[in-house]
Amino acid sequence: MKETANILGVAVHPYTMDEAVAKLTKDTLAARRNFVVTANAEIIMMAQQDAAYKRLLLDEADLVLPDGAGTVWAGNYLGYSIPERVAGYDLYLRLLKEAADEKIPVYFFGGKPGIAEEAAEEGRRRWPGLSVAGCRNGYFSPEEEPGIVEDINRSGAAMLFAALGAPKQEKWLCRYAQSLAPYLLMGIGGSFDVLAGKVQRAPKWMQDARLEWFYRLVKQPSRFGRMLALPKFVMAVRREKSEKK
Repeated sequence: MKETANILGVAVHPYTMDEAVAKLTKDTLAARRNFVVTANAEIIMMAQQDAAYKRLLLDEADLVLPDGAGTVWAGNYLGYSIPERVAGYDLYLRLLKEAADEKIPVYFFGGKPGIAEEAAEEGRRRWPGLSVAGCRNGYFSPEEEPGIVEDINRSGAAMLFAALGAPKQEKWLCRYAQSLAPYLLMGIGGSFDVLAGKVQRAPKWMQDARLEWFYRLVKQPSRFGRMLALPKFVMAVRREKSEKK
């Protein structure tokens, strides 16, 4: 097993996509728990400003995967070996395919009203036999949360995908980790919107050229403030390497 990469105090596991899919599918079938975070530069920078979130990534997450060209660059720049990006959306799709093949029931939690259901329907269209144990939107009060946990557990789902956005999704999964019955707990941001066809993903050539962030910015100018995390991330990583010298 390759050395875990320490990127600005966040431990990132250098799995390839195939390794991550194989591990998570095998563990789910064997009833072994995994709380998964796909960490891009924005998430790592969030952890610099939120001590509780950083502790969650370090102490509670079972697998922190390198989601984003920035995370891959940073790990390799700091002297670790991170072979490739494990994009959260692509991992989510791969796991849905495995779930359909292995008859693993899944639960879609999050998004605007109706989006989880649309994503689930598209999932069943792409992978006939996909068992969707339940769907629930991401709009709820604190008082409703115990009922949501109960519904997830009653559904019989073995994989739970939470599309609440970071860091809310990770904090929610962590808060109820001991109560939730599914073996796989994973936050997936806006993946339901993409699967449901509400948001377009960058063309493959832009993904390969590590320009997906630019495509998102052009399509959603409101993301500009969030994108400022990227140059800050690069500067922080360069500073960390310089200090290590």
